[in-house]
Amino acid sequence: MTLEIVFQDEYLVVVNKPSGLLVHRTHLAKDEEDAVVQRLRDQTGKWVFPVHRLDRGTSGVLVMAFSPEIARLLSEQFSENTTSKTYHCLVRGFCDDNGVIDYPLAKLNEQKGRSRFKLEGTEKDAETSFTCLMHYQLPIPVSRYDSMRLSWLEVTPKQGRKHQIRRHFKHHLNPLVGDSCYGCRHINKVVKEIWPEHFRLILHASKLEFTHPVSQEKMIMEAALDQQLKSVLEILSDHQV
Repeated sequence: MTLEIVFQDEYLVVVNKPSGLLVHRTHLAKDEEDAVVQRLRDQTGKWVFPVHRLDRGTSGVLVMAFSPEIARLLSEQFSENTTSKTYHCLVRGFCDDNGVIDYPLAKLNEQKGRSRFKLEGTEKDAETSFTCLMHYQLPIPVSRYDSMRLSWLEVTPKQGRKHQIRRHFKHHLNPLVGDSCYGCRHINKVVKEIWPEHFRLILHASKLEFTHPVSQEKMIMEAALDQQLKSVLEILSDHQV
């Protein structure tokens, strides 16, 4: 399947990554042939080099470089937190109108086995701001509750710790819908039953701001919600609170 290219020049390319697609093969998924890197190589006819990551289930803005040097310059912006990232997600419960989750996170290392991720090293600062855009209440029992409450959020992580948004909202007791690692199994079970064709991690990287490493121009890249997420929001629109 062809990737949606948001921007491309001779130095870099920005795509709207679909949910369910790896950015690149890993040592735990080395047998998978399909990944963003491979698709873009075939699509553009050039080698591409990853700059940052989006989780497999996350959709949205992803930038890649056409050379190791450009990849290095872009990666420095991410490591120095000079980029700005905006996400949208659906979480369990009613969140406040806005807030900041300030909760240090330890490094995660992926591993084989039942526990896929292992905490390593000391905790590092991690801060995530959010604004609640909408509350929804569906007349569907979940666990011991007689209705399902959800919030649609705009989220801005200050850093880029692995799984930062997902881990922060689990800590905040508002886990993301469709999150198989940190989510609520009761919510996920119900959502999978009522929206089987739309079940996925509901997390989308909507906007990314960075400085072009050659022209020094401020780049504001945006990626539209995919049809799957649009359909979920359309269903939920009848249950706004």
